Amino acid sequence: MAGTGPLCIATLVTLFVATSARIPGVFTGGSWQSAHATFYGGSDASGTMGGACGYGNLYSQGYGVNNAALSTALFNNGLSCGACFEIKCDQDPRWCNPGSPSIIITATNFCPPNLALPSDNGGWCNPPRQHFDLAMPMFLKIAQYRAGIVPVSYRRVPCRKKGGIRFTINGFRYFNLVLVTNVAGAGDIVRVSVKGTKTGWNSMSRNWGQNWQSNSDLVGQALSFRVTGSDRRTSTSWNVAPPNWQFGQTFMGKNFRV
Repeated sequence: MAGTGPLCIATLVTLFVATSARIPGVFTGGSWQSAHATFYGGSDASGTMGGACGYGNLYSQGYGVNNAALSTALFNNGLSCGACFEIKCDQDPRWCNPGSPSIIITATNFCPPNLALPSDNGGWCNPPRQHFDLAMPMFLKIAQYRAGIVPVSYRRVPCRKKGGIRFTINGFRYFNLVLVTNVAGAGDIVRVSVKGTKTGWNSMSRNWGQNWQSNSDLVGQALSFRVTGSDRRTSTSWNVAPPNWQFGQTFMGKNFRV
């Protein structure tokens, strides 16, 4: 019996480590970096609707005016869609608002380069510049309208969203195009899988922005979705779409813990 003590302790330690590894964590964000910011979309941000991430109406999707278009260096070919950033005007007392207030925005669009103009005079989103084209109401929270462009500090922060991850199913039989929105935590997605009641888990491919596609016939099956963020944490939403789901419908699943 005396010889079983270390074995029992080792077993308990191994069990504790394995159990701890399965506990879902939270996205911690990143360090402050330097960039610049401009604005677009008008005073009501209506010009920011749609965009390269595929979110469509940003008001109805819950993003509101807290959004921005990212330069090539930050957009990362759409992989940054849904990521959240804290931004504040930096070291420009003439144009920064008093107290250097910060804002939180979600990446919803792409700011294309303008290679006909120099990067320091109009080609603000040219590579390799790190640049945010903010919705106008958000820009005015940190800087004066007449500034046009200001230096900023920014960092990745956890996305805090109300409710669960939303899955909007578009397409037709044998082509399922699922728009994934309202993602908390890291916000940006690196992998999506779908499972019908008659299938195993099938990996979906990124079509564009946060639209993910599957060519499986899933009509008539309850659907589950598994979403993996850029921090490699995974959220599984079981049977969120009932067997009688229809194309064009949106279903809410389990979100990441923040």
